[in-house]
Amino acid sequence: MLIYLLTMKALLKNIDFLNSILETMSEGLMVVDRNGNILFFNKAAEEMTGFKMDEVLGKQCTLLDTNTCVVNSPDGKRKDCKLFDLGCVSNKRCIIKSKDGRVIHLLKNATVLKDKKGEITGAVEVMTDVTSIYMKELEVQKLKSELLQEYGFLGIIGKSPSMLRLFEQIRNASETDASVIIHGESGVGKELVANAIHRLSKRSREPFIKVNCAALNEYLLESELFGHVKGAFTGAFKDRIGRFEAAHKGTIFLDEIGDMPHSVQIKILRVLQEREIERVGDHKPLSVDVRFITATNKDIEQMVAAGQFREDLFYRINVIPIKIPPLRERKEDIPFILSHYLEKINIMSGKNIKKISPAAMEALEFYHWPGNVRQLINAVEYASMTSKDDTIDMSDLPEYIFKETSPANRDRKDFKKAEHILSTLERFNWNRSQTARYFGISRVTLWKLMKEFRIKVKK
Repeated sequence: MLIYLLTMKALLKNIDFLNSILETMSEGLMVVDRNGNILFFNKAAEEMTGFKMDEVLGKQCTLLDTNTCVVNSPDGKRKDCKLFDLGCVSNKRCIIKSKDGRVIHLLKNATVLKDKKGEITGAVEVMTDVTSIYMKELEVQKLKSELLQEYGFLGIIGKSPSMLRLFEQIRNASETDASVIIHGESGVGKELVANAIHRLSKRSREPFIKVNCAALNEYLLESELFGHVKGAFTGAFKDRIGRFEAAHKGTIFLDEIGDMPHSVQIKILRVLQEREIERVGDHKPLSVDVRFITATNKDIEQMVAAGQFREDLFYRINVIPIKIPPLRERKEDIPFILSHYLEKINIMSGKNIKKISPAAMEALEFYHWPGNVRQLINAVEYASMTSKDDTIDMSDLPEYIFKETSPANRDRKDFKKAEHILSTLERFNWNRSQTARYFGISRVTLWKLMKEFRIKVKK
């Protein structure tokens, strides 16, 4: 009898301990029987749904009005739970209505419970409230949509005349399966243009496969493009499909094709002509249906003339040429690009950068941007991290933006900078503190600029 009492005491103690764990969980937990009747409902579930445990115990789980578990029928709402057929549900998004009518977005994980004989006796479900995350996603999507509608095109930002012409070229190229070659300096967004063409084309539901021809040597590039069979070379332990097979029915994007070795150029030409490939180490031809988009930052015509690129391949890939203008030729787009990426940076970093000071914006527009949009994005990311408030000032910008190539040979840009500094000094009656504050720089930096541009202090 004593042993029985001690055993019961230990059991009750364990039950209390287990119950305390379940009640302190941050996730909602619900247990139902085989018929969907609620057996347990912890405090987190009560807080999420607004229902108390005594209000739901013994009642059908359809009470929660979940969009994934309830269907509307002529007889009203009925249970349509697939859990007992599937055995488990993992990371499933669903929507429920709380007791007071609020819409709650949940991430649900559930699994069935079985007895010793393997018979299903019920199920346990864990619910995580992701409403705030869902709302943030909506906010990001809305922001992205608004930004792109205002001055963008499928992720490519700009509304200058040259960019509007580019957008029209992308639309025209997407209506055909002809090969496209994209010309442009490093960092202008050649991959974005290629992706935009694919997304607008009839192949948009099929794969978009990218290959950087400059990143791999001759033998690795050949294997990457065409695949290989087991034993084709040292380290080929099994068959491997190449990028052409992976891109079947879709689009293959060969970036920096000007760096492609001659031996691989010959094989690419065959793919364009025969629509067939052979894996490395194999002689069995495989049919592939791919749309070719290539890109380069080199002058391919000059390379053809110099014998560095096959002329017949060039004519095959040069059916629709598209040239992306460098950033220095469309500086009116810089404010829009900055605005777009500042919003993205704010969302990702949790910062609240609202604007760029006039002086900082002018400095960004004066800079020649050899790395184009990619370099501009890096610069604004750097500036947003160094900024101490909601404004990016001159002092927050990377130092290289202010470095001049030769003080002895000032060009028109230098003259404009000097002229702007001089006019601002005159505006503030030669008060260097106020002038420095306007530019967002220190008095020392202003003094250095005045000295560099030979601006004499007016007494």
